[in-house]
Amino acid sequence: METSRTPLLPEPARKLAAWCAVVLLVAGVAAVFIWLCVVFKTAVTPVLLAILGTALLGPLYRRLLRMKVSKSLAAAVTVAAVLLVVGGATYIVVAALIETGDQILASLRQAALDIAEHLGAAGTSLEDLAANAKKLLERFGGTAASGVISGLSVVGQMLATAVLALLLIFFFLRDSDKAVGALRAFVPSGTSDTAEAMARRAFEAVEGFMRGTTLVAFVDALLIGVGLLILQVPGAVGLAALVFVTAYIPYLGAFLSGAVAVLVALADRGFVIALWVLGIVLAVQVIEGNVLQPMVQSRTVQMHPAAVMLAITAGASVAGILGMLLAVPLTAAATGILGELRARYGSAAAAPEETA
Repeated sequence: METSRTPLLPEPARKLAAWCAVVLLVAGVAAVFIWLCVVFKTAVTPVLLAILGTALLGPLYRRLLRMKVSKSLAAAVTVAAVLLVVGGATYIVVAALIETGDQILASLRQAALDIAEHLGAAGTSLEDLAANAKKLLERFGGTAASGVISGLSVVGQMLATAVLALLLIFFFLRDSDKAVGALRAFVPSGTSDTAEAMARRAFEAVEGFMRGTTLVAFVDALLIGVGLLILQVPGAVGLAALVFVTAYIPYLGAFLSGAVAVLVALADRGFVIALWVLGIVLAVQVIEGNVLQPMVQSRTVQMHPAAVMLAITAGASVAGILGMLLAVPLTAAATGILGELRARYGSAAAAPEETA
Protein backbone atom coordinates (compact mmCIF):
# COMPACT_ATOMS: atom_id res chain seq x y z
CA MET A 1 0.00 0.00 0.00
CA GLU A 2 1.56 3.27 -1.15
CA THR A 3 1.18 6.37 0.95
CA SER A 4 2.05 9.84 -0.23
CA ARG A 5 4.42 11.64 2.11
CA THR A 6 3.74 15.34 2.54
CA PRO A 7 6.95 17.40 2.82
CA LEU A 8 7.52 19.13 6.13
CA LEU A 9 8.21 22.47 4.45
CA PRO A 10 6.59 24.05 1.41
CA GLU A 11 8.58 24.48 -1.80
CA PRO A 12 9.47 28.19 -1.27
CA ALA A 13 10.81 27.43 2.22
CA ARG A 14 12.97 24.58 0.91
CA LYS A 15 14.42 26.80 -1.82
CA LEU A 16 15.16 29.53 0.72
CA ALA A 17 16.86 27.00 3.01
CA ALA A 18 18.96 25.71 0.13
CA TRP A 19 20.07 29.23 -0.82
CA CYS A 20 20.89 30.01 2.82
CA ALA A 21 23.05 26.89 3.00
CA VAL A 22 24.88 27.90 -0.18
CA VAL A 23 25.45 31.45 1.10
CA LEU A 24 26.76 30.17 4.45
CA LEU A 25 29.07 27.72 2.70
CA VAL A 26 30.46 30.38 0.37
CA ALA A 27 30.85 32.86 3.25
CA GLY A 28 32.66 30.24 5.32
CA VAL A 29 35.06 29.39 2.51
CA ALA A 30 35.70 33.10 1.85
CA ALA A 31 36.32 33.75 5.57
CA VAL A 32 38.83 30.89 5.79
CA PHE A 33 40.54 32.11 2.61
CA ILE A 34 40.83 35.68 3.94
CA TRP A 35 42.11 34.37 7.28
CA LEU A 36 44.79 32.32 5.52
CA CYS A 37 45.78 35.37 3.44
CA VAL A 38 46.14 37.45 6.60
CA VAL A 39 48.17 34.75 8.36
CA PHE A 40 50.48 34.27 5.37
CA LYS A 41 50.45 37.91 4.28
CA THR A 42 54.24 37.98 3.99
CA ALA A 43 54.01 35.51 1.11
CA VAL A 44 50.58 36.51 -0.22
CA THR A 45 51.33 40.24 -0.61
CA PRO A 46 54.20 39.81 -3.14
CA VAL A 47 52.09 37.34 -5.12
CA LEU A 48 49.14 39.74 -5.36
CA LEU A 49 51.41 42.67 -6.27
CA ALA A 50 53.11 40.48 -8.88
CA ILE A 51 49.75 39.55 -10.40
CA LEU A 52 48.80 43.23 -10.65
CA GLY A 53 52.20 44.04 -12.17
CA THR A 54 51.90 41.16 -14.64
CA ALA A 55 48.45 42.34 -15.68
CA LEU A 56 49.76 45.87 -16.23
CA LEU A 57 52.91 44.82 -18.10
CA GLY A 58 51.41 42.03 -20.20
CA PRO A 59 50.95 44.16 -23.36
CA LEU A 60 54.61 45.28 -23.35
CA TYR A 61 55.82 41.70 -22.88
CA ARG A 62 53.62 40.40 -25.72
CA ARG A 63 54.83 43.19 -28.00
CA LEU A 64 58.44 42.18 -27.33
CA LEU A 65 57.57 38.58 -28.14
CA ARG A 66 56.07 39.68 -31.47
CA MET A 67 59.42 41.37 -32.17
CA LYS A 68 61.07 37.90 -31.98
CA VAL A 69 62.67 38.55 -28.59
CA SER A 70 63.22 35.46 -26.43
CA LYS A 71 60.90 34.90 -23.49
CA SER A 72 63.53 35.33 -20.79
CA LEU A 73 64.99 38.47 -22.38
CA ALA A 74 61.52 39.95 -22.97
CA ALA A 75 60.54 39.30 -19.35
CA ALA A 76 63.82 40.78 -18.09
CA VAL A 77 63.45 43.90 -20.26
CA THR A 78 59.86 44.33 -19.08
CA VAL A 79 60.85 44.06 -15.42
CA ALA A 80 63.74 46.48 -15.97
CA ALA A 81 61.37 48.90 -17.69
CA VAL A 82 58.84 48.76 -14.86
CA LEU A 83 61.64 49.18 -12.32
CA LEU A 84 62.88 52.26 -14.16
CA VAL A 85 59.41 53.75 -14.66
CA VAL A 86 58.05 52.97 -11.20
CA GLY A 87 61.30 53.99 -9.54
CA GLY A 88 61.38 57.27 -11.46
CA ALA A 89 57.71 57.97 -10.82
CA THR A 90 58.10 57.16 -7.14
CA TYR A 91 61.08 59.49 -6.89
CA ILE A 92 59.16 62.31 -8.62
CA VAL A 93 56.09 61.83 -6.44
CA VAL A 94 58.05 61.58 -3.18
CA ALA A 95 60.29 64.53 -4.09
CA ALA A 96 57.27 66.63 -5.01
CA LEU A 97 55.45 65.76 -1.81
CA ILE A 98 58.54 66.39 0.32
CA GLU A 99 59.26 69.70 -1.40
CA THR A 100 55.72 71.03 -1.11
CA GLY A 101 54.51 68.99 1.85
CA ASP A 102 55.15 71.66 4.47
CA GLN A 103 53.49 74.29 2.30
CA ILE A 104 50.43 72.10 1.75
CA LEU A 105 50.14 71.31 5.47
CA ALA A 106 50.50 74.99 6.38
CA SER A 107 47.79 75.89 3.87
CA LEU A 108 45.48 73.22 5.26
CA ARG A 109 46.04 74.50 8.79
CA GLN A 110 45.31 78.07 7.68
CA ALA A 111 42.15 76.89 5.88
CA ALA A 112 40.95 75.17 9.06
CA LEU A 113 41.56 78.37 11.07
CA ASP A 114 39.70 80.48 8.49
CA ILE A 115 36.74 78.11 8.49
CA ALA A 116 36.68 78.10 12.29
CA GLU A 117 36.78 81.91 12.36
CA HIS A 118 33.84 82.27 9.95
CA LEU A 119 31.70 79.62 11.67
CA GLY A 120 31.84 81.30 15.08
CA ALA A 121 30.66 79.01 17.89
CA ALA A 122 30.42 76.07 15.55
CA GLY A 123 33.92 76.91 14.39
CA THR A 124 35.18 76.68 17.96
CA SER A 125 33.98 73.11 18.10
CA LEU A 126 35.57 72.52 14.71
CA GLU A 127 38.83 74.03 15.94
CA ASP A 128 38.74 71.80 19.03
CA LEU A 129 38.10 68.81 16.81
CA ALA A 130 41.01 69.79 14.59
CA ALA A 131 43.26 70.19 17.63
CA ASN A 132 42.28 66.76 18.95
CA ALA A 133 42.80 65.26 15.52
CA LYS A 134 46.19 66.95 15.33
CA LYS A 135 47.19 65.48 18.71
CA LEU A 136 46.03 62.06 17.58
CA LEU A 137 47.97 62.33 14.32
CA GLU A 138 51.07 63.55 16.16
CA ARG A 139 50.81 60.64 18.57
CA PHE A 140 50.29 58.18 15.72
CA GLY A 141 53.07 59.77 13.69
CA GLY A 142 55.45 59.71 16.65
CA THR A 143 54.68 56.06 17.29
CA ALA A 144 55.12 55.18 13.64
CA ALA A 145 58.32 57.21 13.34
CA SER A 146 59.82 55.69 16.47
CA GLY A 147 58.83 52.26 15.23
CA VAL A 148 60.50 52.84 11.89
CA ILE A 149 63.62 54.31 13.47
CA SER A 150 63.95 51.63 16.14
CA GLY A 151 63.01 48.77 13.87
CA LEU A 152 64.66 48.93 10.46
CA SER A 153 63.17 45.51 9.80
CA VAL A 154 60.06 47.26 8.46
CA VAL A 155 62.06 48.90 5.69
CA GLY A 156 63.86 45.63 5.04
CA GLN A 157 60.56 43.79 4.79
CA MET A 158 59.21 46.34 2.32
CA LEU A 159 62.33 46.04 0.17
CA ALA A 160 62.17 42.26 0.33
CA THR A 161 58.51 42.35 -0.71
CA ALA A 162 59.32 44.61 -3.65
CA VAL A 163 62.25 42.46 -4.79
CA LEU A 164 60.20 39.26 -4.47
CA ALA A 165 57.32 40.85 -6.38
CA LEU A 166 59.68 41.85 -9.21
CA LEU A 167 61.11 38.33 -9.39
CA LEU A 168 57.62 36.87 -9.44
CA ILE A 169 56.63 39.27 -12.23
CA PHE A 170 59.60 37.98 -14.25
CA PHE A 171 58.58 34.35 -13.78
CA PHE A 172 54.87 35.04 -14.29
CA LEU A 173 55.61 36.79 -17.59
CA ARG A 174 58.13 34.25 -18.84
CA ASP A 175 56.03 31.21 -17.94
CA SER A 176 52.63 32.69 -18.71
CA ASP A 177 52.10 30.20 -21.54
CA LYS A 178 52.46 27.34 -19.05
CA ALA A 179 49.88 28.74 -16.63
CA VAL A 180 46.90 27.33 -18.55
CA GLY A 181 48.44 23.88 -18.72
CA ALA A 182 49.25 23.92 -15.01
CA LEU A 183 45.71 25.01 -14.18
CA ARG A 184 44.14 22.30 -16.34
CA ALA A 185 46.40 19.68 -14.72
CA PHE A 186 45.50 20.87 -11.23
CA VAL A 187 41.69 20.85 -11.53
CA PRO A 188 39.54 17.75 -12.27
CA SER A 189 39.37 16.87 -15.95
CA GLY A 190 35.64 17.47 -16.21
CA THR A 191 35.94 21.08 -15.05
CA SER A 192 39.15 22.09 -16.82
CA ASP A 193 37.40 24.12 -19.54
CA THR A 194 35.29 26.00 -17.00
CA ALA A 195 38.30 26.65 -14.74
CA GLU A 196 40.33 27.97 -17.68
CA ALA A 197 37.51 30.27 -18.79
CA MET A 198 37.06 31.57 -15.22
CA ALA A 199 40.79 32.22 -14.85
CA ARG A 200 40.93 34.07 -18.17
CA ARG A 201 37.95 36.25 -17.27
CA ALA A 202 39.44 37.06 -13.86
CA PHE A 203 42.83 37.99 -15.30
CA GLU A 204 41.27 40.04 -18.10
CA ALA A 205 39.26 41.96 -15.50
CA VAL A 206 42.38 42.69 -13.41
CA GLU A 207 44.36 43.61 -16.54
CA GLY A 208 41.66 45.98 -17.71
CA PHE A 209 41.37 47.57 -14.28
CA MET A 210 45.12 48.17 -13.94
CA ARG A 211 45.59 49.64 -17.41
CA GLY A 212 42.43 51.71 -17.24
CA THR A 213 43.11 53.04 -13.74
CA THR A 214 46.70 53.97 -14.60
CA LEU A 215 45.61 55.86 -17.71
CA VAL A 216 42.78 57.62 -15.87
CA ALA A 217 45.09 58.51 -12.97
CA PHE A 218 47.66 60.02 -15.34
CA VAL A 219 45.07 62.09 -17.23
CA ASP A 220 43.44 63.28 -13.98
CA ALA A 221 46.77 64.28 -12.46
CA LEU A 222 47.85 66.05 -15.68
CA LEU A 223 44.64 68.05 -16.09
CA ILE A 224 44.32 69.02 -12.43
CA GLY A 225 48.05 69.81 -12.20
CA VAL A 226 47.90 72.10 -15.24
CA GLY A 227 44.83 73.84 -13.80
CA LEU A 228 46.54 74.38 -10.46
CA LEU A 229 49.66 75.75 -12.15
CA ILE A 230 47.59 78.18 -14.20
CA LEU A 231 45.79 79.36 -11.07
CA GLN A 232 49.17 79.61 -9.26
CA VAL A 233 48.08 77.39 -6.39
CA PRO A 234 51.06 76.62 -4.12
CA GLY A 235 52.24 73.02 -4.15
CA ALA A 236 50.62 72.30 -7.52
CA VAL A 237 53.09 69.56 -8.44
CA GLY A 238 52.69 67.81 -5.10
CA LEU A 239 48.90 68.05 -5.33
CA ALA A 240 49.00 66.57 -8.84
CA ALA A 241 51.16 63.72 -7.53
CA LEU A 242 48.64 63.19 -4.74
CA VAL A 243 45.85 63.00 -7.34
CA PHE A 244 47.78 60.33 -9.28
CA VAL A 245 48.49 58.17 -6.24
CA THR A 246 45.00 58.36 -4.75
CA ALA A 247 43.37 57.58 -8.12
CA TYR A 248 44.06 53.89 -7.47
CA ILE A 249 41.43 54.07 -4.71
CA PRO A 250 38.26 54.73 -6.76
CA TYR A 251 35.83 57.46 -5.65
CA LEU A 252 37.38 57.91 -2.19
CA GLY A 253 40.79 58.90 -3.57
CA ALA A 254 39.35 61.52 -5.92
CA PHE A 255 37.31 63.03 -3.09
CA LEU A 256 40.30 63.26 -0.73
CA SER A 257 42.75 64.71 -3.26
CA GLY A 258 40.14 67.18 -4.57
CA ALA A 259 39.27 68.33 -1.05
CA VAL A 260 42.95 68.91 -0.24
CA ALA A 261 43.45 70.94 -3.44
CA VAL A 262 40.40 73.12 -2.73
CA LEU A 263 41.45 73.75 0.88
CA VAL A 264 44.99 74.70 -0.15
CA ALA A 265 43.62 77.13 -2.74
CA LEU A 266 41.19 78.56 -0.18
CA ALA A 267 43.95 79.25 2.33
CA ASP A 268 46.50 80.78 -0.03
CA ARG A 269 44.58 82.20 -2.97
CA GLY A 270 41.20 83.08 -1.57
CA PHE A 271 37.59 82.08 -2.03
CA VAL A 272 37.35 82.85 -5.77
CA ILE A 273 40.41 80.76 -6.69
CA ALA A 274 39.13 77.96 -4.46
CA LEU A 275 35.88 77.97 -6.45
CA TRP A 276 37.89 77.79 -9.67
CA VAL A 277 39.85 74.82 -8.30
CA LEU A 278 36.61 73.15 -7.27
CA GLY A 279 35.28 73.71 -10.78
CA ILE A 280 38.41 72.18 -12.32
CA VAL A 281 38.21 69.13 -10.04
CA LEU A 282 34.51 68.62 -10.81
CA ALA A 283 35.10 69.11 -14.55
CA VAL A 284 37.88 66.52 -14.53
CA GLN A 285 35.64 64.09 -12.65
CA VAL A 286 32.87 64.65 -15.21
CA ILE A 287 35.32 63.99 -18.05
CA GLU A 288 36.56 60.89 -16.25
CA GLY A 289 33.10 59.49 -15.58
CA ASN A 290 31.58 60.23 -19.00
CA VAL A 291 34.54 59.93 -21.37
CA LEU A 292 37.60 58.23 -19.88
CA GLN A 293 36.01 55.45 -17.86
CA PRO A 294 33.61 54.26 -20.61
CA MET A 295 36.38 54.48 -23.21
CA VAL A 296 39.19 52.70 -21.35
CA GLN A 297 37.08 50.18 -19.43
CA SER A 298 34.43 49.34 -22.03
CA ARG A 299 35.91 45.86 -22.47
CA THR A 300 36.37 45.10 -18.79
CA VAL A 301 34.05 44.14 -15.96
CA GLN A 302 31.82 47.02 -14.90
CA MET A 303 31.14 47.27 -11.16
CA HIS A 304 28.48 49.25 -9.37
CA PRO A 305 29.84 52.14 -7.26
CA ALA A 306 28.20 50.66 -4.16
CA ALA A 307 30.09 47.40 -4.69
CA VAL A 308 33.33 49.34 -5.12
CA MET A 309 32.81 51.30 -1.88
CA LEU A 310 31.95 48.14 0.05
CA ALA A 311 35.05 46.43 -1.34
CA ILE A 312 37.26 49.37 -0.32
CA THR A 313 35.78 49.38 3.19
CA ALA A 314 36.26 45.64 3.57
CA GLY A 315 39.82 45.83 2.25
CA ALA A 316 40.68 48.65 4.65
CA SER A 317 39.32 46.68 7.61
CA VAL A 318 41.37 43.61 6.65
CA ALA A 319 44.70 45.05 5.48
CA GLY A 320 44.65 48.84 5.83
CA ILE A 321 45.94 50.91 2.91
CA LEU A 322 47.22 47.84 1.08
CA GLY A 323 43.79 46.27 1.38
CA MET A 324 42.19 49.40 -0.06
CA LEU A 325 44.50 49.23 -3.07
CA LEU A 326 43.98 45.51 -3.67
CA ALA A 327 40.25 45.34 -2.89
CA VAL A 328 38.92 46.70 -6.19
CA PRO A 329 41.05 44.57 -8.58
CA LEU A 330 40.25 41.47 -6.54
CA THR A 331 36.57 42.38 -6.64
CA ALA A 332 36.86 42.88 -10.40
CA ALA A 333 38.36 39.40 -10.70
CA ALA A 334 35.55 37.91 -8.60
CA THR A 335 32.97 39.76 -10.71
CA GLY A 336 34.54 38.34 -13.87
CA ILE A 337 34.38 34.83 -12.47
CA LEU A 338 30.72 35.23 -11.49
CA GLY A 339 29.96 36.61 -14.95
CA GLU A 340 31.57 33.58 -16.60
CA LEU A 341 29.64 31.19 -14.35
CA ARG A 342 26.39 33.02 -15.08
CA ALA A 343 27.06 32.91 -18.81
CA ARG A 344 27.76 29.20 -18.74
CA TYR A 345 25.31 27.75 -16.25
CA GLY A 346 22.64 30.44 -16.48
CA SER A 347 22.17 29.89 -20.21
CA ALA A 348 22.30 26.13 -19.74
CA ALA A 349 19.56 26.30 -17.10
CA ALA A 350 17.41 28.58 -19.23
CA ALA A 351 17.59 26.35 -22.31
CA PRO A 352 15.40 23.49 -20.96
CA GLU A 353 12.76 25.98 -19.78
CA GLU A 354 12.55 27.51 -23.27
CA THR A 355 12.23 24.15 -24.96
CA ALA A 356 9.54 23.12 -22.49
